[in-house]
Formats: sequence, C-alpha cells, structure tokens
Amino acid sequence: MTNPRSGVPDLNLLRVFLAIWDLRSLTAAGDRLGLTQPAVSHALRRLRMLFDDPLFVRTPGGMLPTDAAHRLYPPLTQAFSIINLAVQQLASFDPATAQRVFRVSMSDMSEFYFLPPLLAMLDKSAPGVRIDIANVPVESVSAAMRAGEVDLALGYVPGLDAGCVSERLFVDEHVCVVRAGHPLRKRKPGREDLASLRYIYASTNATGHRMVQQWLEELNFKREIVLRLPHFVVAPEIVAHTDLAVIFPRSIAERFNRNHAFRILPLPFALPPIEIQLHSHTQFTADPGIAWLRDAICEMFQQPEA
Repeated sequence: MTNPRSGVPDLNLLRVFLAIWDLRSLTAAGDRLGLTQPAVSHALRRLRMLFDDPLFVRTPGGMLPTDAAHRLYPPLTQAFSIINLAVQQLASFDPATAQRVFRVSMSDMSEFYFLPPLLAMLDKSAPGVRIDIANVPVESVSAAMRAGEVDLALGYVPGLDAGCVSERLFVDEHVCVVRAGHPLRKRKPGREDLASLRYIYASTNATGHRMVQQWLEELNFKREIVLRLPHFVVAPEIVAHTDLAVIFPRSIAERFNRNHAFRILPLPFALPPIEIQLHSHTQFTADPGIAWLRDAICEMFQQPEA
C-alpha cells in the first residue's frame, strides 16, 4: 500500500488548505476554487492523512485551524509567493496578441460604470483578452487577490489587508435624481424639500451605496420609500416616467443622464465620500499582464485630485 505521507503533495491540495484557512468554511472554499463541497471534504481528508493532523476542527464559528495548521500556513504562503513570482518573471504580455482571462472583482454599479468603455478599449487594443467578473464579498477580496483567484478589484473596497496595493481613481458622492420635468424646480433643494419626495430604493452589492441607508438614519433623514427593487438598473426608467426620486452615486447618475432626461440634485447634508480605487496584490506586482491592465484602467478612469 502506498504511504499517503510520501512524495510531494499535490499543489491543488495545498490551494484547498489555503482557501479553508482564509474562509473558515468548506462550502465557501469550494465556491472560491470552483469545487463542490464533497470535493473539498475529500481534499481535506487527503490533507489530514498527508500531515497526520486534523488541520481544521469544525466549530459553531467555522473551521478552526489546529496548531499544525498554524505552523503550515506561513511557509505555504511563502512557497506560493515564490512560485507566482517565478512564473511572472518569465512571462511576457503583448496586448495585441495575448490570449488571457483576467478575473476582476467589482459591484454591479461598478460594472455599469466601468465595463462599457473598458470592453470597447479591449475590443480594439487587446481582442484576445477576456474579463470574468467575480462577485466576491468585500471581506474576502484581500484573500482572493492574495491567492491569485482575483487579479484586480475595482470600486469602494474598505478594509483590505497590508498586502494590497490601492490606487485612487476618483472620489464619488451621492446625489438625488429626479426626472427633468419634476415639479421640484429648486437647483439646490433643502432637507425639507427632499424629505417631501417619494423614493425608490434600489438594492446593489456596491459597498458604499449599501452604507447610505445607515448614514441617512444617523442623520435622522426619513424617506418615504414606495418601491424596493432587488437591483438598480431599472430605477432610472421608473424615475424618468414618474415623480419618484432615487439616491445614487454621482458617477452612476451622470452615466445614465447622457440624454439629459434627469436632474441631478445635490444633497443638503454631507455624507461620507466614496473613494473609488483600483486594487491589486503585491504578490502579483511582477505580472506584466496585470500591470498592463492596471495601467490601462488608470489611464481611462483616473481623475485629477481636486
């Protein structure tokens, strides 16, 4: 019988170890790696045989690493960093001929803002480049970039770890949007004016926009919400044909107001600004493809600081 502890371990098993470490969940690790939960369980069984240790113990708070797992984690992450760097240093990237898929994490609102011009540029300059959008929870973005499962993250992504490199693109703010012929004619409405309006609340997975409701509650600003939507893309069409209002990031409002069908009104109180950034991980700074895409995005979308 073959000794399960002999030989070099399968690198894919070690990727499973790192994913479980990051996420503390077999299901979440499987989602990240594109594996089923039974496949992750099988991989964990093989890891336990390989290292003769449970490695992770199931608790109410998730999969808790053992002492052996704590000893394994630093050298494994260092080893994968060395492997990644070696591959990057030998790689080359010519956008005109490259055949590559980049995985980018962004919210649905960021998709609306960034993807149309970005894909137009790629269609002309890098026709072999493909983009896969990864909807990664904000708390998992650092780990996903560190593991090489996400190449770049775009948008407002607070709380990234020290290994992430962030470059400011622009600072966004929230505004009130009504149709061009709305009865409210003031260019700078007051608090009472906006409180008298009826609103659409559009859900999104954009972190900054989700925080607006909390900020408005802290300001004791009450809105009458007559429609709640599970997504934001239909909200402009409804606002254009009713007297309803919606609060959106200015970047999004200006993007869908190109035909001047709406009025974009400043809020009469200050909400925290939303810093839109481009994020990558230091482990992949030598990757010429990621560097090219990062530079291209900055060139297209970076605005001078006020």
